[in-house]
Amino acid sequence: MDEGGKKWVQSSGIFTEKWGKMTYSTGKMTSYVSKPYHSRPAGKFITTFFPQKYYLVAPCKRGNIDNKIRVHMRKEILVLSMSCLTLLGSAASVLAEGRSVAVTAQNPADSKDLIGRWDITIDQDGKPAPSWLEVKLSGNRTLVGYFVGVSGSARPVAKVNFDNGKFSFSIPPQWEGGNQDFVIEGALAGAGIEGTITTSEGKKYNWKGVKAPYLKRTAAPVWGKAINLFNGKDLAGWKALGKNQWEVRNGVLTSPHSGANLISEQTFTDFKLHVEFRYQKGSNSGVYLRGRHEVQIEDSPADAHPASVLFSGVYGFLAPSEIAALGPDKWQSYDITLIGRMVTIVVNGKTVISNQEIPGITGGALDSNEGEPGPIYIQGDHGPIEFRKIVITPAK
Repeated sequence: MDEGGKKWVQSSGIFTEKWGKMTYSTGKMTSYVSKPYHSRPAGKFITTFFPQKYYLVAPCKRGNIDNKIRVHMRKEILVLSMSCLTLLGSAASVLAEGRSVAVTAQNPADSKDLIGRWDITIDQDGKPAPSWLEVKLSGNRTLVGYFVGVSGSARPVAKVNFDNGKFSFSIPPQWEGGNQDFVIEGALAGAGIEGTITTSEGKKYNWKGVKAPYLKRTAAPVWGKAINLFNGKDLAGWKALGKNQWEVRNGVLTSPHSGANLISEQTFTDFKLHVEFRYQKGSNSGVYLRGRHEVQIEDSPADAHPASVLFSGVYGFLAPSEIAALGPDKWQSYDITLIGRMVTIVVNGKTVISNQEIPGITGGALDSNEGEPGPIYIQGDHGPIEFRKIVITPAK
């Protein structure tokens, strides 16, 4: 310290104050008080310590003359030693407490790693099949969610059991055969999840999942040129999944009966899609955006309460504001804009879904790779359906 300067030193957990010049050597310390010690009553001890050694400064007397004080290091200072031991013991207790709290809080932190949306691929005897899971926190301790299987719509999960990085839940069958619940078991695995699914028919498959991408867009799209995906003449640019029943009749793309689905050879990311279609009474079809998100085409009554599984809904996820269908055997249109996950659907000139988020894939999706471009895919396995226009305008 500077000579004549003011110095705070620690003494048994409190701060004391002194003036003076201080020198020390191995085993001893000498202190000089070069100015009157006005703030300290006579006869009081000033203590300080240096690394690995403790020192005691002798009493100071008031006065206006320099008082030279010689100080000898003492090997044992009982009171100070006991105080230090007490402090160290308290510190050790606090640290131990902190470690205990950290261990206790580990499991709740793990459960947070499961919360979110997951794109899942099931290994069905060597054939990949898409699935999807969303896990949410209900209240402050219960995990709930939604699950999309290989087929069907998003199904609510009443409770996701979680313990030490492992989780499980069950859901009843929807369109599948069998008479038992689906049982899904899994575990956190690095940045992903993995596990098994036992179907309603008792078959057991392995699966793996990755976090679903947000698909947020930071700028408005710049639209390219419109592309006629159907040329009005033949199936050029399309392929059937399975035995083909699709044909072109008088410039109309026709599926006369249930059969294979039809998939465009081109793939797209963000786009505007215009389709004109006609269905028969009681029939059912759909248009899959990027091959993963179905916009339902169905002979739904005009007075039906809107639902995600009815006409113009995003199957299992988004319900239209109204059933704006014209009915069977009439030409109708969808104008669909998809940007990231956000979709707008205009039916026969009426907007029924406006810039809503599609949470995940729908049943029947081609895959669960939501971050990748995908084709336009037309459902042909649920009854007769016709299309006379399929025009897409992709974003640049």
